[in-house]
Formats: sequence, structure tokens, C-alpha cells
Amino acid sequence: MTRETRDSDRDQDWNRNQAHRVRRTSSRLATRLLAAQSLVLLAGALTTWLVASAVAPAIFREHLRQAKVAHTAAEAGHVEEAFASALIIAVAVALLVSVVIALTVTWYFTHRVQRSVLAVAVAASAIAEGRHGARVPSPALGAEFDQLADTVNRLAQRLEGMETNRRRMLADLAHEMRTPLATIDAHLEAIEDGVRELDDPTLAVLRGSTHRLGRLAQDVTAVSRAEEGQLEMSLRPTNPAALVGVAALAAQDAFDTKGVRLTTAVLDTPLVAADPERMAQVLGNLLDNALRHTPAGGTVSLTTSNSGLRWVEITVADNGEGINPEALTHVFDRFYRADPARTYDRGGSGIGLTITRAIVAAHDGTITARSAGKEMGATFVVGLPGLSTPS
Repeated sequence: MTRETRDSDRDQDWNRNQAHRVRRTSSRLATRLLAAQSLVLLAGALTTWLVASAVAPAIFREHLRQAKVAHTAAEAGHVEEAFASALIIAVAVALLVSVVIALTVTWYFTHRVQRSVLAVAVAASAIAEGRHGARVPSPALGAEFDQLADTVNRLAQRLEGMETNRRRMLADLAHEMRTPLATIDAHLEAIEDGVRELDDPTLAVLRGSTHRLGRLAQDVTAVSRAEEGQLEMSLRPTNPAALVGVAALAAQDAFDTKGVRLTTAVLDTPLVAADPERMAQVLGNLLDNALRHTPAGGTVSLTTSNSGLRWVEITVADNGEGINPEALTHVFDRFYRADPARTYDRGGSGIGLTITRAIVAAHDGTITARSAGKEMGATFVVGLPGLSTPS
């Protein structure tokens, strides 16, 4: 028996046991509902019978008097007795049939509600136990029950996504930590064996590895918060030209140091609802990515433009290394590097573009990557919904 089969059998046993426990609880609830409804129906039937028995004979007698029908006292008594008997029998039969029909409908509705409550309870229990794949089928009992089922399903889906993200994050983090930890361990072992001395070059390697781990921890925290929608955002009307100007000014020294030319071109565009600090992080990541992949003497351009009605595009384009077509669909994936041979310092953490995509999505925007291939440069386009034409 394979592990998957054992896990599946264990899950099925758990579901059956949990359903049995919840069914006992919901069965008691259904019984109480049915008993309460039965008491209400019986009380209504008894009240109807008593009122009819007390009121109907007097009304019938009054109608006989108004009709001025000649009859003896014995005849009048017999007629009233016949009317009372017929009334009691008719009311009793009508009430009995009504109670039976009402109880049947009540039982059916209670059974439907019980099944719906059972499904929600079982799913909620499964979710609480970490089985986030549980879902509640539509009970078909109206908008309220459908909304309840949809809410539980959306909760389960969100938790399932967060759990998947957590597991993938841990696996990726363990993979990314392996190299710096191995470097630190190897150098410490070399120092202990006397192969290396604790000199400046060795300290530089150790500090570089610890800094790499520190940056990795910060990046992982940032991307986790971004992908779970927990980034603090302060959106306000912002001119895209201001965003471009701040980003270019912040990156200029790094470009000058490497000998890469940075150009900007700003067109008259609508305002956008943006968090300037978060958008500075987006443009900073894109400019850093372009600088990293553009050799000395190359050019990186940062431009703004209108695309369609009230849609603003901010473009970062370079004439550097370019991206293979098969890698374009993965450049925003966490820890993805188009060139696996790159070091952390050379290739980045592999998280910057993932954070960038999450921040842009939080602005209700889009981001795309384009490249004609290796050595053909790359273009990243951020699209943001515009608000109005700037004054």
C-alpha cells in the first residue's frame, strides 16, 4: 500500500467519524425542531377546536332565530346537536389532515436543513483540522444558505492557498539558505583545521554570507506579506512623473558607478491612485534588475505613457542580456533565476520581481515582461488605472 493510499484511507476514516459525530449533534437539533413545531401545530389545532365548539353553536342558533323557522324545543335541540356533531367531526378531520401535512412539510424542511448544517459542520471541522481542501456544496435552500456555503468555501480556499504558500516558502527558503550556510560552515571548519586564518578576506566571506541570509530573511518576509495581501498601503492621487523622478534620482549613483546610462521620458498622463513609497519600491526593483543585467556602456530607459482611456504605463527597458522566451513566464516566480549559475549577489535573491508583482496587483494594476531573446534587452511595463488629467 502506497503512502498516498494510506493518507487517503486515513482521511476517509476521519471524514466518516467526524460526519458521524456531527450527524448525532444535528440529529438532536432536528428532533428538537420537529418536536417544537409539532407542539405549535397541536396547540393551534386544539385552540381551533375549542373556539369552534364554543362559538359555532351560538352563531347557528342565532341564524335559526333570524330565519323564523317554526320548530319545537326538541327539534331545536336535535338540530343544534346535529350541527355541533358535524362541526366537530369536520373540524377534527380538517385539523388532523392539516397537522399531518404540516408535520410532513416540517420534517422534509428540517431534514434539508439538517443535511446543510451537517455539510457545513463537517467542512468547518475539516478546515479546523488542517484539511483545507474541504468544500460545502450548495444546499439549494435560498440565498442565505448559499451565502453561508460560499463564505465557508472562500475561507477554505484562502486557508488552502496560505498553507500552500507557507509550504512552498519553507521549501524555497531551505533551498536558498543551503549555499550561504555551507559557505559559513566550510570557512569555520577551515579555520578550526588551521587551513585558513581569520583574516580580512575570510571575514569578508563570512560577513557576505551572513548578510545574504539577512537579506533573504527580509525578502521572504516581504514577499509573504505581499502575496497574502497584508502590505500596508496608503493610496493617494499621485502624478506618475513624480514617481519616475524619485526613482531615477535614487538609482542614478548606482548607474553612474557601473557606467550604464539612465534616461527618462515623461509624458502628460492622468494621476494614479498609488502609495508613493510602495511604487518607489516597485520602480527601484525594476531599475535594479535592469542595471544588473545591462553591461557597462548600455542604456536603461524609464518612461511614462498613456495606454487607452485613463490607463497609465510606466516602462523600464534595457538593451542588456535579454530573457529567453521560455523564461518569460517565470520571471515573476519566487526564487526564479533565468541563469541558475548566477550567485546571490550577481543574480539577486529571486524575490524582488515577485514582490514587485504583488505590490502592483495591490494597486489594481498589471505588470508584464517582454524580450526578443538573449542579448536583445528586456522591457517591463507597469500598468496603473488613471484618475484624472493632472492640472
